[in-house]
Amino acid sequence: MTSGHRQTLAVCVITLDEEDRIGECLDAVTWADELIVVDSGSADRTAAIARAKGARVVVREWPGYAAQKNFALEQASSDWVLSIDADERVTPELAAEIRGLLAAPPEGIAGCSVPRRTWYLGRWIRHGGWYPDRKVRLVRRGRGRWEGSLVHERLVAEGPTRELHGDLLHYTYRDIADHLRRIDRFTTEAAQALAAAGRRSGLLGMLVHPPAKFLKMYLLRAGFLDGAPGFVVAVLGGYYVFLKYAKLWELQRRN
Repeated sequence: MTSGHRQTLAVCVITLDEEDRIGECLDAVTWADELIVVDSGSADRTAAIARAKGARVVVREWPGYAAQKNFALEQASSDWVLSIDADERVTPELAAEIRGLLAAPPEGIAGCSVPRRTWYLGRWIRHGGWYPDRKVRLVRRGRGRWEGSLVHERLVAEGPTRELHGDLLHYTYRDIADHLRRIDRFTTEAAQALAAAGRRSGLLGMLVHPPAKFLKMYLLRAGFLDGAPGFVVAVLGGYYVFLKYAKLWELQRRN
């Protein structure tokens, strides 16, 4: 059943120094009724570019991923809210699906999940656990909230969800150096979250978990089908796990 009239859509993006990405991100959703950018005090032209694209820019000090994204959701006045990042692009196929949903809004669902396809080292990564990487990103206003830890926030719909099939494109790490910098930052936060939850780490965990992660990504999830980039993805996946447990072990020693 549908409500019989077109409903409205807000697109929310959080940013910090994304002048090289925010323009293309917003260009892909110019058909939306509202464009909302919550900026954490960018030192570059991010805010100016967003305003030039027609977005309403709100500058707000950084409180953490989930808190900032929830604040962005609260700025919307449309019937539905699509939450994306500056390094993501809505494909024409996904846009058509969303517009169809707005034209014939279904009753009984609180949100929709989308498959996310990642570009890395010159190719689309389709294996190793990186695809379809389905995420809830579209919710009815007031029926979704970002939850989770420092580095694993997720949008939770308050009710049933539907699967959409058009891809959300993810232009993630700019290069391997960027990937390594983010691994360093995210594993510090992940170790802190584990320590706060009472988790512990030792030599056995540092020996077993990283190679297990590599084998899972490269063999069990067929990362080898993505060529050399697939190998790099699996190696750095194992490295992420190693650093997370090594930093947790280091925190235990300090305490």
